Amino acid sequence: MTVAKAAAGGGGGGVRRYALLLALNDSEYARKAYSGYGNVFVDALGGGGGGERWDCFRVIDGEFPAAEELGRYDGYVVSGSPHDAYGDERWVLRLCALLRTLHAMNKRLLGICFGHQVLCQALGGRVGKSRSGWDIGVKKVTILPHRFEGLGLFDDVDDDELHSSASIIEVHQDEVLEVPPRGRVLAYSDKTRVEMFAVGDHVLGVQGHPEYTMDILYNLIDRLVSTHVITRNVGEEARRTAEASEPDRRFWTGLCKGFLRGPAATAAIDPPPPPPREPAGACAGAGAAAVGLACSSNDVQLAGK
Repeated sequence: MTVAKAAAGGGGGGVRRYALLLALNDSEYARKAYSGYGNVFVDALGGGGGGERWDCFRVIDGEFPAAEELGRYDGYVVSGSPHDAYGDERWVLRLCALLRTLHAMNKRLLGICFGHQVLCQALGGRVGKSRSGWDIGVKKVTILPHRFEGLGLFDDVDDDELHSSASIIEVHQDEVLEVPPRGRVLAYSDKTRVEMFAVGDHVLGVQGHPEYTMDILYNLIDRLVSTHVITRNVGEEARRTAEASEPDRRFWTGLCKGFLRGPAATAAIDPPPPPPREPAGACAGAGAAAVGLACSSNDVQLAGK
């Protein structure tokens, strides 16, 4: 799927390009309500006052950007997924290898839920099952503004815009247990120790879902209960949190937009040539042909890990 956003006011400069790495398939609800989960992300994070192009790659199905295309994107976004970031599925290992390559290229990398966890895993951190079980609903996150100092993460987010806390939609049972080397914890909550982290000025992970709307959350809770992934009590508690407070969606999407449109990397390098094919079980390279077709899918849960 390719989504082109027209330039505002005919301004100068080239069109910014972003790659959305989808690590899940669309649920029936996402297809009917939003014509796919890719549109949920682009609607939430797209824009920025200039021309943009978003290309969708369904990495869960083996659709990756071509190696020669990697340098042409201004940033990459990794979605949520019902899969484990620490699993040994071939596409997960291949995604980890791709993220390490992009990190070496100083590309802006934004991870959401599973994306947050797989960024951590790929860059040398540690991810595992949450010690406190599923975290679902609208939850308050404590933000540490002083930890942002000197990072240069954002283009148009001032320090005084960083709240001391902000609510976000959460749907996960895994969490970051240890951030990667040189990583910095930027936020936490009562149930999750690492709600947001950064590595340098070009890697940002967010455990919650800035892109989710409340209707997506309610539909997801119902499906997780009906398929016995979570108990009815957990589902009822999740609904209570959602009914009690709205997520600070504008704040979180603004934070992500500011990150994606931050200053361009000053030391971008050409991508390395694709490595030879690895044996099964090893991290594979990211040199498959690009796929920019509409993202079609089978039904799976829209649950992040």
